[in-house]
Amino acid sequence: MNTPILRLETSDKCVKYETLIEDLAQALASRLAVELKNSSGTISQRKAFTLFGAANVRRWRRTGMLVPAAKRPGKIEYKYSDLKLLQQRNQDYFK
Repeated sequence: MNTPILRLETSDKCVKYETLIEDLAQALASRLAVELKNSSGTISQRKAFTLFGAANVRRWRRTGMLVPAAKRPGKIEYKYSDLKLLQQRNQDYFK
C-alpha cells in the first residue's frame, strides 16, 4: 500500500507535509523545554507582568488566587507553575 505524498503549497514555496510536521514538532519541543525549565522555579513580578499581562497578575493577586512565593525589599516573585495554571483556567470576569 503506497502512502500518498502530501504537499503544502504557498505562494513562494512547496513543502512536504511530513517536513512541515517534523519542523513544527521540533519547534514545539524546544518551546516546551524552555517552559519546563522555567516551571521549576520562580519568576519576578516584572517577568510575570511581561508573560501573563500586568492586569491579569494584579487581578489574580487582588482576588487571592495568586500569592507571592517570595517578597524581598524591591522584589516580588511568583511560582511560574501557579501563573501557568491561572492562565489556563477559564475565568468569569463579570462576577
